[in-house]
Amino acid sequence: MRTINRVRAGAVIAAGVFALSACAGSSTKSGGGSTSSSTGSGSSTSAANNGKPTLEIGVQGPLSGANQALGLNIDWGVKLAVQQENAKGDLPFNLAVKEADDQGLQNNGADEANLLIQDQKVMGVVGPAFSGPTAAAGALYSTANLVAISPSATAPKLTASGFKTFYRVVANDNIQGKAAADYMAKALKASNVFVVDDKSQYGQGLSTAIVAELKADGVTVETDSAQAGTQDYSQLASKVASSGAKAMYYAGYYADGGVFAKALKSAGYNGTMMSGDGSKDPNFITTAGKDAAEGWQFTCACLDAGTNPKYAAFVSAYKQLANAEPGTYSIEGYDAANTIISVLKGLNTATPTRQAVADAVGKVDYQGLSKEVKFTSTGDISTTAVYVYQIKSGVITLLGDVNTLVGGS
Repeated sequence: MRTINRVRAGAVIAAGVFALSACAGSSTKSGGGSTSSSTGSGSSTSAANNGKPTLEIGVQGPLSGANQALGLNIDWGVKLAVQQENAKGDLPFNLAVKEADDQGLQNNGADEANLLIQDQKVMGVVGPAFSGPTAAAGALYSTANLVAISPSATAPKLTASGFKTFYRVVANDNIQGKAAADYMAKALKASNVFVVDDKSQYGQGLSTAIVAELKADGVTVETDSAQAGTQDYSQLASKVASSGAKAMYYAGYYADGGVFAKALKSAGYNGTMMSGDGSKDPNFITTAGKDAAEGWQFTCACLDAGTNPKYAAFVSAYKQLANAEPGTYSIEGYDAANTIISVLKGLNTATPTRQAVADAVGKVDYQGLSKEVKFTSTGDISTTAVYVYQIKSGVITLLGDVNTLVGGS
């Protein structure tokens, strides 16, 4: 598992006018994650010495726990956006980052949201990262008039739940599910597919959308579920292997997906194995083992920086700050933070209100690094691109966008 610098949840992250080279720091392992010795944790920043007030951007997501990599990817993207903006020195305030670690668990969503809501310096939140905590926190953010822009929470019902301050910069799972199903039916030519979910809000929402579109495409579908945290997938893997399914899709997160992949390998399943954005992380390979992970494919409404020179500056700055490569939703976290920052800049006051920020976000049209950030009336992003990735020689590699792959089939 890669080493990633991080600071404790709930801390206000120093985001002063530092050169990026001063912020990489060193890291040491501590349990399941790592601790940061770089830009200090705590409630003050060096930028506060310039006499300007400090406003905060909150980050809510799994900063520890089984699926922490997805939260940390977002967290570092936000820190980079804040640091770069502070370095310009032209704001009437300083910016800082305040973290709330919900570990990706729905039961923690409300408490961690309240941590940010109660801090009146927080003017906007990037997150929650996962759909379960978002469902638990959405009404709280709405009541507090605090905008929450998720880079990754994709359950379709989140933007149909009356959360008036919730937005997301990634396409929802009705879109990803349809794209995944069309890819399996039309590009892979799979006449029968086995779909498994992890019983989470994310997994069930994604699997429901996939199954509906597969059936519309005339594909025979078999389904099953396995509770997140299951350690013995042998029975389910044998069921998939004996089904004769030409493709299998797992709707869940990488910590469980990797264990399931290992079981499928042992069971001798030879069909195409796929999962979604929740599993698209190098830790999937670490958990499954290189042999079991090889060839797995992933759908994701997310864009990896990869080797595209367009993102070279972002990749370099991110690596210098985080001591790690950008990962799934790093760019989207960066764009979500910059969307909030663009609104704060537009308001041009050291004392904005949460309501003013939320109102402006609803009307925003911001050209982000990964996409144009413009929201529909429900809070969904207006763009709908979905990409397919595959593990090749132990590396997650972009195959292309679904429309191109299906159109060329």
